[in-house]
Amino acid sequence: MNLKNMLVGLEGLKVKGDLDVEITGLDRNSKNIKEGYLFVAIKGFSVDGHKFINDAIENGAKAILVEEGCDLKEIKNIDNITIVMAKDTREALAITSANFYGNPSKKFKLIGVTGTKGKTTTTFMIKEILERAGKKVGLIGTIAIYINGKKIQDSDRTTPESIELQQIFAKMVDEGVEVVVMEVSSQSLKLHRVTGCEFDYVVFTNFSEDHISPNEHPDMKDYFESKLKLFKMCKNGIVNTDDLHGAKIPGLFPDSNIVTYGIDNYANVLAKDITITNSYVDFKVKITDRNERVKTGIPGRFSVYNSLAAICVAQKFGVSPEVVKEALAQVRVPGRSELVDNKREIPIMIDYAHSPESLENILQAVKSYTRGKVISVFGCGGDRDSGKRPIMGEISGRIADYTFITSDNPRTEDPQKIVDQIEEGIKKTKGNYKVIVDRTEAIKEAIKMATKRDIVVLAGKGHEPYQEINGVKHPFDERIIVREIIDQLEDEKKKK
Repeated sequence: MNLKNMLVGLEGLKVKGDLDVEITGLDRNSKNIKEGYLFVAIKGFSVDGHKFINDAIENGAKAILVEEGCDLKEIKNIDNITIVMAKDTREALAITSANFYGNPSKKFKLIGVTGTKGKTTTTFMIKEILERAGKKVGLIGTIAIYINGKKIQDSDRTTPESIELQQIFAKMVDEGVEVVVMEVSSQSLKLHRVTGCEFDYVVFTNFSEDHISPNEHPDMKDYFESKLKLFKMCKNGIVNTDDLHGAKIPGLFPDSNIVTYGIDNYANVLAKDITITNSYVDFKVKITDRNERVKTGIPGRFSVYNSLAAICVAQKFGVSPEVVKEALAQVRVPGRSELVDNKREIPIMIDYAHSPESLENILQAVKSYTRGKVISVFGCGGDRDSGKRPIMGEISGRIADYTFITSDNPRTEDPQKIVDQIEEGIKKTKGNYKVIVDRTEAIKEAIKMATKRDIVVLAGKGHEPYQEINGVKHPFDERIIVREIIDQLEDEKKKK
């Protein structure tokens, strides 16, 4: 593609050299640069791509995109290449990538889902509904990337970097995808990963404290304002009006077409007569012109909100109530309040909760509808924020009826040290607990303790199919492990 065409949409550029050159590819990593490529230098949190400009030129870069303030004197063979200077090379990377891949997001309907919690479950619900309605659907999110029902790859972040995102979009176009539903993180909005995307609908699930750190958001104001950027990119919004921040959005964007959903406050789509058990939730809601009873196998009040968001999207696409009900009854989300079917019919839930807030949320949710005991099994990852370990111990001790403190991706740390720190917190409560470092053994003990009236919550790993120890990822899929343990216990029972 001609470099001039790749730069369409970027303003205030300064150029040295010829813009009328053909570019064969682009990348932000100098190691991936090939003959005829455009290299985009990004100032990262730990590495500055401008230091690798000469490496990119040696690898064949024909043009270089740099940020204002870059010292051009350091660049070798500068007369043989085109230099383009932009105010923000993250934004420039996003727009040049979208142009290079033919602006693929204009060739399908794009749904962006943002919010602190519920993004993953909501995107899976939307995907299930639209696929059952006969649509070819792509999904991009925290767990994986799917094209037309097939998992293409696991994800290493919620929203891919802009160049990878446009590559995925282009592949989806090639595969005939009609609708793409995507989790949009606040970081992706702040760092221009989704700049250049054309959204048809945006969904706001909720907002609470998270991602406040030097490399993310300095405060809640910045975090919320980053989320709002999505509504500046799209006029059609779907918002949870029970959320305090969500309720402000229609007023902030009076010219937008915003549909609201909720349980407690007035909303366009309202859930009533809610029943929550330890294996499902059902409720009444008006879909199109009549009241319907909707059931989903993901228990918890939050599941009602996620279902309502998905129903709002379904209505935009004219999906029949019958298809919506069928899809929500069948949908399962890997590692998000995921119930594992088992021979003993014990409610065993796998959930990705790995922060104090998410652990508190899931335990309080199951506590509200479980008739028997809440049995919590969790650990904390190594080489991560150690300050949250005693806090999470205190949370589980306070809410759960019994806690098994165990291992969870110890990485390079000593697992015993991690569980000791968690134990410091649980000791502050009157909660009953046991420390079993071996996660498989901890799960086994929890299952042996449980009855059909109880619920076992395996928190932390969620969709991860591994346990990371000293840089090695060992196979550890909790769905498989649960079933193997129950088979083993049933065999032992028969032998007695």
